[in-house]
Amino acid sequence: MNTVLFDMFGVVAENQSPTVRDAMVEYSGHDHDAFWTAYWAERHGYDRGDVDGPEYWKAVGARLEASFTDAQVARLLALDLDSWSAINEDTVDVIRGLIDDGTPLGLLSNIPTELADRFEERFPHVFGLFPVLGLSCRIGHAKPEAAAFDWCLERLAVPAEEILFVDDNTANVTAARELGLRGHVFTSVPQLRRALKQG
Repeated sequence: MNTVLFDMFGVVAENQSPTVRDAMVEYSGHDHDAFWTAYWAERHGYDRGDVDGPEYWKAVGARLEASFTDAQVARLLALDLDSWSAINEDTVDVIRGLIDDGTPLGLLSNIPTELADRFEERFPHVFGLFPVLGLSCRIGHAKPEAAAFDWCLERLAVPAEEILFVDDNTANVTAARELGLRGHVFTSVPQLRRALKQG
């Protein structure tokens, strides 16, 4: 294993803040399960860059049979960005170690435009760790689409079997394996370190 391709959220960055998730549901005025069903049903196109934040939240509202005002859309968008805005520094330490060892790296993240812009502004040191930066909103493909992985494979310029893909989402790891990449389902930094040692 000579190259590592990382997922962002749930690996390099933290998953959504539970506190902010609760705040989003409360602000929306809708049932918890209905809210998250609508949220995720519209998310893929948003991550892929098909729509922007306001369009996304209008679509979520439509699924909830609600007409969010512009002010509500702005607030939900702001809360959503806040919910995804923390780095996993322990994973970043692992990545810096890989860089020191000369390991080629890439990042493949499902991330909408507004959130990509925020991370560039707040955490440029994180994005800067990856010579290959596959942000779904900018490459027009989102995991688990094969085209998202193909975009990275072309730029990493190594055979798929020489790449370890690290993601906390089992479906994404399965999709990567189907394309010939090695896969590791991220659950903790210690387990990641063991997987990297195993090659």
